[in-house]
Amino acid sequence: MGNFKFGVSLRSIGGREEWIAKCRQAEEIGYDVITAPDHLGAKMSPFAALAVAAAVTERVRVGPLVLNVPFYNPALLARDIANTVRLSGDRFDLGVGAGHMKREFDDAGLPFNRASERIAYTAAAVAEIQRRLDDEVVKQPPLLIAGNSDGVLELAAAHADIVGFAGLRQKRGEAPGTFQLDSPAAMDERVAFFKQHAGQRAADVEFNMLVQRVRITDDRRAAAAEWAAELNQPDLDIDDLLDAPQLLLGTVVEIVDQLESRRNRYGFSYITVFEAELAKFAPIVQALTGH
Repeated sequence: MGNFKFGVSLRSIGGREEWIAKCRQAEEIGYDVITAPDHLGAKMSPFAALAVAAAVTERVRVGPLVLNVPFYNPALLARDIANTVRLSGDRFDLGVGAGHMKREFDDAGLPFNRASERIAYTAAAVAEIQRRLDDEVVKQPPLLIAGNSDGVLELAAAHADIVGFAGLRQKRGEAPGTFQLDSPAAMDERVAFFKQHAGQRAADVEFNMLVQRVRITDDRRAAAAEWAAELNQPDLDIDDLLDAPQLLLGTVVEIVDQLESRRNRYGFSYITVFEAELAKFAPIVQALTGH
């Protein structure tokens, strides 16, 4: 279990100067990683944005969180990855996933295959990308595989340097891309599932949590009640939400304590927050950097 590492998922480019300013602000605050999503309609090409992010910073790593691999031809994807590794000065992390938003596949005119087929495609694509990077004598970037399903976690257990959890799962009976929050007990089970399949490898894998909400407040319970009303998920009570690793609610001191406790319980030492939390999360980053 390593020291804490912090990432921020920047969700939009805006203009050139806005993007540069956000990237530099993230580095100045002390974030270790700048990530970008890969969603059709997000008005962001992850490779272009991340190459610029690396060019205007000195220390932070950059990477997609995560590439929607079934969107891509592996040979063309390998070319973009190789160029971004070079342009970043080997500060690139390769984050991949198997895709989950059917409407994006529909919009792109691509088939939305069964989950097992998308995962198999992702596994084959990663192997092909790594082969091509070796052929081009490009340093293999750390591989982050993120997801919640058995298939994705089995893939991560076999190959990932970093395993990513978001604590969300598809809501039964709803359209693809409609999610519900996992309970703390469900998160225990998902982490245990990964560790079981990773075996001895698990000790060398970094555990990433994509935090869904941060609320700095003197009243944790009221914040949890507000989130419960938005969720409309009767299987989770307020105590579940207060204990959920996907949510950080409380004073700065309380949130620091929560992260330390959840590192002990789940192994989450690499914490990513969304762009909306970039500045507000700064005191937590500064309090835990190096710990």
